Amino acid sequence: MLGPRRATILIVTVGAVWGLYWMPLRRLEDLATAGPWATAAVLLVAVAVLAPAAWRGRTRLSAAPLRALVSVATGGAAFVLYANGFLYGQVAVVILMFYLTPIWSTLIARFWLGRTISWWRYAALVTGITGIGLVLRGAHGGVPLPQETGDWLGLASGVLWAIGSTGIHGHSRTRPAETNFVFCAGGLLAAIVLAPLLAGAAVPGISTANALPALGWIVLIGVGWWAFSLTAFVAATQVVDPPRVGILLMSEVIVGTISAALFAGEPFGLLVALGTVLVISAGILESAPDRLAAAIAKR
Repeated sequence: MLGPRRATILIVTVGAVWGLYWMPLRRLEDLATAGPWATAAVLLVAVAVLAPAAWRGRTRLSAAPLRALVSVATGGAAFVLYANGFLYGQVAVVILMFYLTPIWSTLIARFWLGRTISWWRYAALVTGITGIGLVLRGAHGGVPLPQETGDWLGLASGVLWAIGSTGIHGHSRTRPAETNFVFCAGGLLAAIVLAPLLAGAAVPGISTANALPALGWIVLIGVGWWAFSLTAFVAATQVVDPPRVGILLMSEVIVGTISAALFAGEPFGLLVALGTVLVISAGILESAPDRLAAAIAKR
């Protein structure tokens, strides 16, 4: 069982690792030009690695509520949209689009779950919208709306993750590796459905010389990012409170935007920088403990 301190470090580390996810994915694309099919191949590896754990926990999985399993699988589909976004858009924009989750979480809580929303969460909503508007203006110029396919994939992934994570938090009770098997299986199904929609009639191409290196990257991403890091993340979230998890995961935004600016040559001007700060602030606002909001409201 993880202690709170180790779980905290683990969540920050997993966030940072996923902030670098675009690098091996694009390297794989350079070798195999497989487009979205690369994500399907990666998830096939992850599902195979996690299958023994799922088999051992088949009794718990079969007894789990359908809503829990669907929510976890939806989370996997969200991550597939997110991963493919890196192939079709700027890394920083895709990451920040995904991290608009506080906006969708607030809207879901208000209009789907019928909960009363505090001014604190409305502030997160306004801050997030303002931030992503600045990011889009700085990245693309003109009207601050999604323009590239990657932008839309990042946006859709955030919406889907908000839906899936709501159900995961409320209903999922299986063990980490079992949960991640369902997560990756849902992602694999989504990847198979999404790939022909994105790639069209294009056939993945790979030379004989690149076949082995490409396979190595597929295994590395499937095992390292999807099977191992996400299982560790699920285990850590069972120890750390959800609001704190949301804050700690901001390491992904920081690492992703900085690494893209340094190694992918993506623009990172004043507008993008300010927008990034606002999106991170929105996540912190939305994740702030209710007692902190109440204490501030009394002042």
